[in-house]
Amino acid sequence: MKYETVIGLEVHAQMSTDTKIFCGCSTKFGSEPNTQTCPVCIGMPGVLPVLNRKALEFAVKTGLATNCKFSLYSRFARKNYFYPDLPKGYQISQYELPICEHGYLEIIVDGNTKKIGITRIHMEEDAGKNIHEGGGSFSFVDLNRAGVPLMEIVSEPDIRSPREAVEYMRKLRTILRYLAVCDGNMEQGSLRCDANISVRPAGQKEFGTRAEVKNINSFRFVEKALDYEIKRQIKVLDDGRKIIQETRLWDSSRGITESMRGKEEAHDYRYFPEPDLVPIIVDQKWIDGTKTSLPELPDIKRERFVSEYGLPESDADLLVSEKPLADWFEEGVKLGGEPKVIANWMKGDLLRLLNEDNKSIEECPLEPKQLVDMLKLIDKGTISGKIAKTVFEEMYKRTPKNITVKADLPGFEVTAELIVKEKGLVQISDTGEIEKIVDEVITKNPKEVERFKAGEEKIIGFFVGQVMKLTKGKANPQMANELLKQKLSA
Repeated sequence: MKYETVIGLEVHAQMSTDTKIFCGCSTKFGSEPNTQTCPVCIGMPGVLPVLNRKALEFAVKTGLATNCKFSLYSRFARKNYFYPDLPKGYQISQYELPICEHGYLEIIVDGNTKKIGITRIHMEEDAGKNIHEGGGSFSFVDLNRAGVPLMEIVSEPDIRSPREAVEYMRKLRTILRYLAVCDGNMEQGSLRCDANISVRPAGQKEFGTRAEVKNINSFRFVEKALDYEIKRQIKVLDDGRKIIQETRLWDSSRGITESMRGKEEAHDYRYFPEPDLVPIIVDQKWIDGTKTSLPELPDIKRERFVSEYGLPESDADLLVSEKPLADWFEEGVKLGGEPKVIANWMKGDLLRLLNEDNKSIEECPLEPKQLVDMLKLIDKGTISGKIAKTVFEEMYKRTPKNITVKADLPGFEVTAELIVKEKGLVQISDTGEIEKIVDEVITKNPKEVERFKAGEEKIIGFFVGQVMKLTKGKANPQMANELLKQKLSA
């Protein structure tokens, strides 16, 4: 039997506020356990929460960027459950009146655009963290994360494959990072997702019984966990058994999902309005003002890169995937670089070097000006494209990170011109000098000359290569090519 997969994602994004959602404790990652707590976030009796206005602003920005409608009147609720890392015995979240609803994102898979609905975006506080280390029959609890502000972004069950799920998460992460409302660091838990998966016979309208896979924290694991769970459910149905509605965990070391507990329903949490927080009334004028402050978002930037700079869609997709990457590109263009040439160098050599060093574009030692100045040397004929690759890599390795180059501090700026002079890489563009080398190459390769005379014109590339080899890559390749054609044809 053929089956159709139905997937819905609940993405938890940690908001990039300096302080927690209901108190003034720091949200900084990596501090000593239980050093960023106060009576409010550890649930002491008699304390009162106060909403962080910045968290509300971030939620509104995210709603605007994901085409949501806003609840001008919303409120928080208590979600009741017991767990050691939840000191109050309940989580402050939003339930029947979330801040944002009925939005969507568009993703591109195999060249086709697909709209994925967003059911709701609501604010909530994070729980603490249980630490099961050190041996013994006990665990530790770190409450630094308790009260850290989260947005839960819940998709409609519109996703039909693991690949679509990954593309949706990538797109959402890109938007959150453009807005600067979440750093998207999945390794630190700033962005993670719960996936609801079910399968049904192809053509059936009713959804199958779903299982939820909790806390997946990388794109690769999202795809692998979903793929495994889909195959597991299909096997259960093919064996004549029934899917159990449950919560499962992804074991990345074994590549499987495991049963954790039965899946709760909303009534299991005994939601009721949070009595210690007043309802939120959002003014439409404030929403409109927030909308004008939004940055240029990835889809709009992508369209502009294609129309304004004439870039292929694949180049534009890559460059807008990270805002700092797009900014680096545009800075190079503003300095006089040809857009397609800048894009090619970024896609190839720059990203290769960054990947080798496990660095992001924000950590790139090179400035766009250094690349543009090098490209000007190519245009002048000072260096060839081949030599430029050596120069570029040398600039990358020798440029210190986070050094501001100033005119009164010579020696701090590592330029292409400096490297060319130091290493004697100036291109040979003297016709007489190149002609001598061309004559030598033709004399030394009589068999290849005969092949050329017999009509094998593509062998000209062999002769150019020999000229470049003898000149250590410094001969002007265009001049070498023209001289070889003239002499071989004669």
